[in-house]
Amino acid sequence: MNVIRTFSLLLLALALTACAGKPARDAAPASVAVDSSAVPDTVDAPSAASAEPAAPAPAAVDATAAAGSTGDAAPTDAEDDFAALYGGPAPSADGGEPGRPPYDPWEPFNRKVHSFNNVVDRAIARPLATAYTHVVPRFARTGVTNFFSNLRAPVTITNQLLQGRPADAWDSLGRFMMNSTLGLGGLFDPASKAMVPRRSEDFGQTLGAWGWRGSRYVELPFFGPRTVRDVFGLAGDMPLSPIRTIEEDKLRIGLQGLQLVDMRSQLMALDDIRDSAVDEYALTRDAWLQRRNYQIENDLRGKHARGRDADDTAPIPVDAMPMPNWGN
Repeated sequence: MNVIRTFSLLLLALALTACAGKPARDAAPASVAVDSSAVPDTVDAPSAASAEPAAPAPAAVDATAAAGSTGDAAPTDAEDDFAALYGGPAPSADGGEPGRPPYDPWEPFNRKVHSFNNVVDRAIARPLATAYTHVVPRFARTGVTNFFSNLRAPVTITNQLLQGRPADAWDSLGRFMMNSTLGLGGLFDPASKAMVPRRSEDFGQTLGAWGWRGSRYVELPFFGPRTVRDVFGLAGDMPLSPIRTIEEDKLRIGLQGLQLVDMRSQLMALDDIRDSAVDEYALTRDAWLQRRNYQIENDLRGKHARGRDADDTAPIPVDAMPMPNWGN
């Protein structure tokens, strides 16, 4: 029965990744230009070592060319979509040349994975999230979201220290302590009312801040949109997950399943944008790459927006995956 339960949750996780690319986001066609001028990955699959960046779809070329020529003109549809997904204008990754295609030499493989993720999402994850939002009151769903956000604090604090940002790590530690005590284990968020900034960091961002800037895009069956750099980042975050330290399988898998459903329910507002996109894969890829570059640039420049820096709809975090605890 444990095997069946784990397999079912893995299917749910796979479904969730189809939406989790704010994780997944950008314009209708391939939208906002992403910086690809940085050097390629230093660690890569042997079979793809000589692969050239795939040419973007015609729609992507049109969108990025328009973005580079409008100057101060009205926002494009791509920029409007990005604003709807992120709550702000589409950022420039590092002020590089506009109009460059995303670094996606594995696009044929990535599109197949993305299509499979979408099928499972529409069959399983979206109906579960819809039922969750209809049955569970809003205040209870907010408490669940706060709880899992608070559990991400050890990952964030560690990576802020690794990036040489002790002041931010101190803020995150204070937020964690306040919400864990006054917030009853993180169910409430008194730290936000006290104006303590909420931030989210992972080891993929740390690797970017250390110099691994350019990295090819890859979509994973269970973890959704990533770059090769962020795949290695998963290994760095895994030991820091409080949920993964729970030895009782039923409790750990139950929490992970609840976290997956909660994350999918937060993405329901984006379903219309995704469903109406001309190229939903390009929307997911471009928005993910833009967001990651934006986060890394903020890490390097020390610019962290108060209250908006944490990315609650990011792709599946490592602590949400119902995987066995090797070594326990």
